[in-house]
Amino acid sequence: MTAHRHNADNAINNLLYTITSFNTSSFNKCWRALLQPQRLLIAALMILSSLAMSAQAATVSVSNYPLFLLSEAVTQGAPSAEQILDPSEIGHHGSISPGDIKAIQDSKFVVWFGASLEHNLATSLDKAPNAISLYAFDAFTRHPLRDVQGVPIAGTLDPHIWLDPENAKAITRALAVIHSHANPQYKKLYQANAKKFAERMDEAVASIQQQSAQNSILRKHPYWAYHDAYQYLERATQLQFAGSLSVDEDIAPKASQLRWINDNRPSKTMCIVTQSEPAKGLLAKLRPVNSTVQSEDMSNSKDFVNGWQMMAQQIRQCIS
Repeated sequence: MTAHRHNADNAINNLLYTITSFNTSSFNKCWRALLQPQRLLIAALMILSSLAMSAQAATVSVSNYPLFLLSEAVTQGAPSAEQILDPSEIGHHGSISPGDIKAIQDSKFVVWFGASLEHNLATSLDKAPNAISLYAFDAFTRHPLRDVQGVPIAGTLDPHIWLDPENAKAITRALAVIHSHANPQYKKLYQANAKKFAERMDEAVASIQQQSAQNSILRKHPYWAYHDAYQYLERATQLQFAGSLSVDEDIAPKASQLRWINDNRPSKTMCIVTQSEPAKGLLAKLRPVNSTVQSEDMSNSKDFVNGWQMMAQQIRQCIS
């Protein structure tokens, strides 16, 4: 892990150093030529260098709220990034305003996850010369989507990568590089903040795992989800997915899936994790069951680590 991170960091900085003479027109040609899976990280980073010549004060924008929280951890003590989408809008649905489009155009760098999550930003950012998609970085743990019975779906990506603690740390390292090229006067601060974030994240994970060791013999803790959005939490928290009710939080569960869920429940009393308060009639069909409301976009949190730890604790309490 350390060697991989070191090589990635060196590649980022070496590439940024060597290609700062690219202008936007030249870069756009290279971008189209480099859209191969093994070169996506290089292509994304070339965007940074192509714009690094600007002498004006830089504005970095980030797409959604979880990314904003991670950026806030990096920029603490320095100007914050601009946030494009509202906290409750992760990017799955809806459209963006003319003001959002202007913010994108006025930003030196716009950091987003990518089209598979933020559908409503794809038209504006897919070809924007100042946009950086984190999904293009070969630096994160990734999992496929799962169907309602927990079977992985080949060729897909579960987009909620920020919920994996190692991914969260990697994202803050990437953001530190991006912010440093936008505002190099804060480079040491960004690097120190990213290191501090990693330490806090590790402490949060250790705390959750210690609680698990005290309350059980490191067994897996089965849970249901209304919509499968918590996969990246599972490894660090010893959670075990036992099925979801629906493929989307806005789609009602089918009767056949409710039967399957009940017929295959791994524990007598189950926990279901939902994005919003579940209907009492639905819970009655799943009894005995506990429930907890957890927004995967962390829109109820002001700090990423605290929000992650609270989510993990409340899910574990729901299961216990």
